Amino acid sequence: MSQVLLDRKTTPGQPEPAIPGVVALPPSTATLQRRLTLIVTIVPFLGFAAAVWSLWGRGFSGLDLAILVATYAFTGLGVTVGFHRLFTHRSFKTTDFVRGLLAIAGSMAIQGPVIKWVADHRRHHAFADQPGDPHSPHLDEGPGVKSVLKGLWHAHIGWFFDDEATSMKRWAPDLMKEPMLRTIDKLFPLWALISFVGPGLIGLAVTQTWSGALSAFLWGGLVRIFLLHHVTWSVNSICHFYGKRPHETTDHSTNNWPLALVSFGESWHNNHHAFPASAIHGLEKHQIDLTAGVIRGLEMLNLAWDVKEVTDKQLQSP
Repeated sequence: MSQVLLDRKTTPGQPEPAIPGVVALPPSTATLQRRLTLIVTIVPFLGFAAAVWSLWGRGFSGLDLAILVATYAFTGLGVTVGFHRLFTHRSFKTTDFVRGLLAIAGSMAIQGPVIKWVADHRRHHAFADQPGDPHSPHLDEGPGVKSVLKGLWHAHIGWFFDDEATSMKRWAPDLMKEPMLRTIDKLFPLWALISFVGPGLIGLAVTQTWSGALSAFLWGGLVRIFLLHHVTWSVNSICHFYGKRPHETTDHSTNNWPLALVSFGESWHNNHHAFPASAIHGLEKHQIDLTAGVIRGLEMLNLAWDVKEVTDKQLQSP
Protein backbone atom coordinates (compact mmCIF):
# COMPACT_ATOMS: atom_id res chain seq x y z
CA MET A 1 0.00 0.00 0.00
CA SER A 2 1.40 3.35 -0.99
CA GLN A 3 1.63 5.97 1.71
CA VAL A 4 1.53 9.76 1.54
CA LEU A 5 3.59 11.68 4.08
CA LEU A 6 2.03 14.95 5.18
CA ASP A 7 4.32 17.90 5.82
CA ARG A 8 4.48 18.99 9.44
CA LYS A 9 6.21 22.25 8.58
CA THR A 10 4.56 25.55 7.65
CA THR A 11 5.76 28.01 5.04
CA PRO A 12 9.20 29.36 6.02
CA GLY A 13 8.94 32.53 8.07
CA GLN A 14 5.35 31.86 9.12
CA PRO A 15 4.36 30.70 12.63
CA GLU A 16 2.77 27.30 13.04
CA PRO A 17 -1.03 27.49 13.38
CA ALA A 18 -2.36 27.13 16.90
CA ILE A 19 -4.02 23.80 17.65
CA PRO A 20 -7.19 24.17 19.75
CA GLY A 21 -6.86 22.68 23.20
CA VAL A 22 -3.10 22.06 23.02
CA VAL A 23 -0.83 23.80 25.50
CA ALA A 24 2.94 23.89 25.92
CA LEU A 25 4.18 22.27 29.12
CA PRO A 26 6.43 24.23 31.49
CA PRO A 27 10.03 22.98 31.17
CA SER A 28 10.04 21.37 34.61
CA THR A 29 6.77 19.54 33.92
CA ALA A 30 7.98 18.41 30.49
CA THR A 31 11.20 17.05 32.03
CA LEU A 32 9.25 15.16 34.72
CA GLN A 33 6.89 13.74 32.08
CA ARG A 34 9.81 12.47 30.00
CA ARG A 35 11.43 10.83 33.02
CA LEU A 36 8.21 9.10 34.06
CA THR A 37 7.68 7.94 30.48
CA LEU A 38 11.17 6.43 30.45
CA ILE A 39 10.45 4.59 33.69
CA VAL A 40 7.14 3.09 32.57
CA THR A 41 8.60 1.98 29.23
CA ILE A 42 12.10 0.83 30.20
CA VAL A 43 11.22 -1.01 33.43
CA PRO A 44 8.63 -3.32 31.78
CA PHE A 45 11.08 -3.93 28.92
CA LEU A 46 13.79 -4.97 31.39
CA GLY A 47 11.26 -7.18 33.16
CA PHE A 48 10.30 -8.76 29.83
CA ALA A 49 13.97 -9.46 29.07
CA ALA A 50 14.49 -10.95 32.53
CA ALA A 51 11.37 -13.12 32.18
CA VAL A 52 12.52 -14.44 28.79
CA TRP A 53 15.98 -15.18 30.22
CA SER A 54 14.36 -17.05 33.13
CA LEU A 55 12.67 -19.42 30.67
CA TRP A 56 16.02 -21.04 29.93
CA GLY A 57 15.97 -24.39 31.68
CA ARG A 58 13.08 -23.36 33.93
CA GLY A 59 10.01 -22.42 31.93
CA PHE A 60 7.11 -20.80 33.69
CA SER A 61 4.29 -22.18 35.75
CA GLY A 62 0.59 -22.50 35.04
CA LEU A 63 0.02 -19.92 37.77
CA ASP A 64 2.25 -17.42 35.97
CA LEU A 65 0.34 -18.01 32.73
CA ALA A 66 -3.01 -17.66 34.46
CA ILE A 67 -2.00 -14.39 36.13
CA LEU A 68 -0.54 -13.06 32.86
CA VAL A 69 -3.71 -13.85 30.86
CA ALA A 70 -6.08 -12.62 33.57
CA THR A 71 -4.31 -9.32 34.17
CA TYR A 72 -3.81 -8.73 30.42
CA ALA A 73 -7.53 -9.28 29.80
CA PHE A 74 -8.66 -7.18 32.78
CA THR A 75 -6.48 -4.17 32.04
CA GLY A 76 -6.67 -4.49 28.25
CA LEU A 77 -10.47 -4.57 28.26
CA GLY A 78 -10.39 -1.66 30.67
CA VAL A 79 -8.76 0.30 27.85
CA THR A 80 -10.76 -1.03 24.91
CA VAL A 81 -14.22 -1.31 26.48
CA GLY A 82 -13.79 1.51 28.99
CA PHE A 83 -11.30 4.18 27.95
CA HIS A 84 -11.98 3.84 24.22
CA ARG A 85 -15.50 2.78 23.36
CA LEU A 86 -17.31 3.95 26.51
CA PHE A 87 -15.56 7.11 27.68
CA THR A 88 -14.05 8.44 24.44
CA HIS A 89 -16.76 7.63 21.91
CA ARG A 90 -19.76 7.10 24.22
CA SER A 91 -20.79 4.14 22.07
CA PHE A 92 -22.89 2.63 24.86
CA LYS A 93 -24.20 3.42 28.32
CA THR A 94 -23.75 1.46 31.52
CA THR A 95 -24.10 1.67 35.29
CA ASP A 96 -21.96 3.83 37.52
CA PHE A 97 -20.41 0.72 39.06
CA VAL A 98 -19.32 -0.65 35.66
CA ARG A 99 -18.07 2.81 34.62
CA GLY A 100 -15.92 2.98 37.74
CA LEU A 101 -14.62 -0.57 37.35
CA LEU A 102 -13.68 0.01 33.71
CA ALA A 103 -11.98 3.31 34.56
CA ILE A 104 -9.86 1.59 37.23
CA ALA A 105 -9.07 -1.38 34.99
CA GLY A 106 -7.98 0.91 32.15
CA SER A 107 -5.87 2.98 34.54
CA MET A 108 -4.07 -0.21 35.58
CA ALA A 109 -2.90 -0.61 31.98
CA ILE A 110 -0.57 2.31 32.82
CA GLN A 111 -1.27 4.26 29.65
CA GLY A 112 -2.17 7.42 31.53
CA PRO A 113 -5.09 8.65 33.65
CA VAL A 114 -8.55 8.10 32.19
CA ILE A 115 -9.48 11.72 31.42
CA LYS A 116 -6.11 12.51 29.86
CA TRP A 117 -6.28 9.34 27.73
CA VAL A 118 -9.73 10.29 26.48
CA ALA A 119 -8.70 13.88 25.71
CA ASP A 120 -5.70 12.70 23.67
CA HIS A 121 -7.78 10.20 21.73
CA ARG A 122 -10.59 12.64 20.93
CA ARG A 123 -7.97 15.07 19.66
CA HIS A 124 -6.53 12.26 17.53
CA HIS A 125 -9.89 11.76 15.84
CA ALA A 126 -10.43 15.50 15.35
CA PHE A 127 -7.10 15.88 13.49
CA ALA A 128 -6.46 12.32 12.32
CA ASP A 129 -3.22 12.25 10.30
CA GLN A 130 -3.23 16.05 10.05
CA PRO A 131 -1.31 18.68 12.01
CA GLY A 132 -2.76 18.53 15.51
CA ASP A 133 -2.94 14.73 15.67
CA PRO A 134 -0.79 13.83 18.71
CA HIS A 135 0.42 10.50 17.31
CA SER A 136 0.17 10.29 13.53
CA PRO A 137 3.00 8.45 11.72
CA HIS A 138 2.44 10.62 8.65
CA LEU A 139 3.51 14.06 9.87
CA ASP A 140 7.16 14.06 8.92
CA GLU A 141 9.49 15.94 6.59
CA GLY A 142 9.41 14.16 3.26
CA PRO A 143 9.53 10.67 1.75
CA GLY A 144 12.04 7.88 2.24
CA VAL A 145 12.67 5.03 4.63
CA LYS A 146 14.20 7.30 7.26
CA SER A 147 11.08 9.47 7.40
CA VAL A 148 8.84 6.40 7.48
CA LEU A 149 10.73 4.96 10.45
CA LYS A 150 10.76 8.32 12.18
CA GLY A 151 7.01 8.65 11.71
CA LEU A 152 6.32 5.16 13.01
CA TRP A 153 8.55 5.78 16.02
CA HIS A 154 6.72 9.04 16.78
CA ALA A 155 3.29 7.38 16.53
CA HIS A 156 4.35 4.35 18.56
CA ILE A 157 6.12 5.97 21.49
CA GLY A 158 7.92 9.19 20.54
CA TRP A 159 4.87 11.40 21.02
CA PHE A 160 4.98 10.75 24.76
CA PHE A 161 8.14 12.88 24.88
CA ASP A 162 6.58 15.95 23.22
CA ASP A 163 6.59 19.18 25.23
CA GLU A 164 2.85 19.67 24.88
CA ALA A 165 -0.33 18.57 26.58
CA THR A 166 -3.91 18.11 25.45
CA SER A 167 -6.36 20.25 27.40
CA MET A 168 -8.79 18.02 29.29
CA LYS A 169 -11.20 20.95 29.70
CA ARG A 170 -11.28 21.41 25.93
CA TRP A 171 -11.43 17.77 24.84
CA ALA A 172 -13.10 15.93 27.74
CA PRO A 173 -15.36 18.47 29.54
CA ASP A 174 -18.08 15.84 30.05
CA LEU A 175 -15.75 13.58 32.04
CA MET A 176 -14.38 16.52 34.02
CA LYS A 177 -17.90 17.01 35.39
CA GLU A 178 -18.06 13.50 36.86
CA PRO A 179 -16.79 13.43 40.47
CA MET A 180 -16.17 9.66 40.35
CA LEU A 181 -14.02 9.87 37.22
CA ARG A 182 -12.12 12.90 38.50
CA THR A 183 -11.28 10.93 41.66
CA ILE A 184 -10.18 7.84 39.71
CA ASP A 185 -8.12 10.09 37.42
CA LYS A 186 -6.33 11.73 40.37
CA LEU A 187 -5.62 8.33 41.94
CA PHE A 188 -3.76 7.11 38.85
CA PRO A 189 -0.46 6.61 40.78
CA LEU A 190 -2.30 4.24 43.14
CA TRP A 191 -3.74 2.17 40.27
CA ALA A 192 -0.30 2.05 38.65
CA LEU A 193 1.28 0.81 41.88
CA ILE A 194 -1.38 -1.89 42.29
CA SER A 195 -0.86 -2.91 38.66
CA PHE A 196 2.88 -3.33 39.21
CA VAL A 197 2.89 -5.12 42.56
CA GLY A 198 -0.52 -6.83 42.61
CA PRO A 199 0.47 -9.89 40.56
CA GLY A 200 3.49 -10.49 42.79
CA LEU A 201 1.29 -10.38 45.88
CA ILE A 202 -1.08 -12.90 44.29
CA GLY A 203 1.87 -15.15 43.48
CA LEU A 204 3.11 -14.87 47.08
CA ALA A 205 -0.32 -15.67 48.49
CA VAL A 206 -0.77 -18.75 46.31
CA THR A 207 2.74 -20.23 46.42
CA GLN A 208 3.81 -18.98 49.84
CA THR A 209 7.30 -18.46 48.38
CA TRP A 210 9.32 -15.40 47.38
CA SER A 211 10.35 -17.11 44.15
CA GLY A 212 6.67 -17.55 43.29
CA ALA A 213 6.07 -13.89 44.07
CA LEU A 214 8.96 -12.79 41.87
CA SER A 215 7.88 -14.99 38.98
CA ALA A 216 4.29 -13.71 39.14
CA PHE A 217 5.57 -10.14 39.37
CA LEU A 218 7.66 -10.62 36.22
CA TRP A 219 4.96 -12.31 34.12
CA GLY A 220 1.75 -10.80 35.45
CA GLY A 221 3.26 -7.39 36.11
CA LEU A 222 6.16 -6.33 33.90
CA VAL A 223 5.68 -8.70 30.95
CA ARG A 224 1.94 -7.99 30.82
CA ILE A 225 2.48 -4.22 30.92
CA PHE A 226 5.17 -4.44 28.23
CA LEU A 227 2.98 -6.53 25.91
CA LEU A 228 -0.16 -4.45 26.40
CA HIS A 229 1.72 -1.18 25.90
CA HIS A 230 3.15 -2.24 22.56
CA VAL A 231 -0.08 -3.79 21.32
CA THR A 232 -1.95 -0.56 22.06
CA TRP A 233 0.80 1.62 20.59
CA SER A 234 0.84 -0.55 17.47
CA VAL A 235 -2.73 0.52 16.76
CA ASN A 236 -1.46 4.13 16.70
CA SER A 237 1.49 3.33 14.45
CA ILE A 238 0.99 0.17 12.37
CA CYS A 239 -2.77 0.65 11.96
CA HIS A 240 -2.18 4.05 10.36
CA PHE A 241 0.38 2.66 7.95
CA TYR A 242 -0.04 -0.99 6.96
CA GLY A 243 -3.19 -2.95 6.19
CA LYS A 244 -6.40 -2.82 4.19
CA ARG A 245 -8.69 0.19 3.74
CA PRO A 246 -12.18 -1.04 2.84
CA HIS A 247 -13.70 2.34 3.78
CA GLU A 248 -12.74 5.72 2.37
CA THR A 249 -11.73 8.05 5.19
CA THR A 250 -9.85 11.35 5.35
CA ASP A 251 -6.98 9.69 7.26
CA HIS A 252 -4.65 6.72 6.66
CA SER A 253 -6.29 4.28 9.08
CA THR A 254 -6.09 0.59 8.14
CA ASN A 255 -7.48 -2.77 9.19
CA ASN A 256 -4.70 -5.05 10.40
CA TRP A 257 -5.87 -8.60 11.05
CA PRO A 258 -2.77 -10.03 12.82
CA LEU A 259 -3.30 -7.61 15.70
CA ALA A 260 -7.04 -8.30 16.06
CA LEU A 261 -6.89 -11.00 18.73
CA VAL A 262 -4.27 -9.45 21.03
CA SER A 263 -5.77 -5.96 20.67
CA PHE A 264 -9.29 -7.25 21.42
CA GLY A 265 -10.57 -5.95 18.08
CA GLU A 266 -8.98 -2.50 18.14
CA SER A 267 -6.94 -3.18 14.99
CA TRP A 268 -10.04 -3.03 12.77
CA HIS A 269 -8.97 0.57 12.75
CA ASN A 270 -10.20 1.68 9.33
CA ASN A 271 -13.64 0.39 10.31
CA HIS A 272 -13.38 2.44 13.48
CA HIS A 273 -12.35 5.66 11.78
CA ALA A 274 -15.14 5.23 9.23
CA PHE A 275 -17.71 4.72 12.02
CA PRO A 276 -16.11 6.09 15.21
CA ALA A 277 -19.29 6.06 17.31
CA SER A 278 -19.90 2.34 16.75
CA ALA A 279 -19.36 -0.01 19.69
CA ILE A 280 -18.57 -2.75 17.17
CA HIS A 281 -15.29 -2.50 15.24
CA GLY A 282 -15.29 -5.94 13.63
CA LEU A 283 -17.95 -5.29 11.01
CA GLU A 284 -17.50 -8.54 9.07
CA LYS A 285 -18.26 -12.02 10.39
CA HIS A 286 -14.62 -13.07 10.19
CA GLN A 287 -13.35 -9.95 12.01
CA ILE A 288 -12.70 -11.00 15.60
CA ASP A 289 -13.69 -8.27 18.06
CA LEU A 290 -13.55 -9.49 21.66
CA THR A 291 -14.32 -6.01 22.97
CA ALA A 292 -17.61 -6.01 21.08
CA GLY A 293 -18.34 -9.43 22.55
CA VAL A 294 -17.86 -8.09 26.07
CA ILE A 295 -20.16 -5.13 25.35
CA ARG A 296 -22.81 -7.48 23.95
CA GLY A 297 -22.41 -9.66 27.04
CA LEU A 298 -22.99 -6.63 29.28
CA GLU A 299 -26.05 -5.82 27.18
CA MET A 300 -27.45 -9.32 27.71
CA LEU A 301 -27.00 -8.82 31.47
CA ASN A 302 -28.80 -5.46 31.28
CA LEU A 303 -25.55 -3.75 32.27
CA ALA A 304 -25.21 -1.96 28.92
CA TRP A 305 -27.78 -0.19 26.80
CA ASP A 306 -28.06 2.27 23.91
CA VAL A 307 -25.29 0.29 22.19
CA LYS A 308 -24.46 2.05 18.92
CA GLU A 309 -23.93 -0.15 15.86
CA VAL A 310 -23.38 0.44 12.17
CA THR A 311 -26.52 -0.16 10.11
CA ASP A 312 -26.62 -2.05 6.81
CA LYS A 313 -27.59 1.19 5.09
CA GLN A 314 -24.47 2.92 6.45
CA LEU A 315 -22.26 0.03 5.30
CA GLN A 316 -23.72 0.17 1.80
CA SER A 317 -23.33 3.94 1.49
CA PRO A 318 -20.40 5.00 -0.74
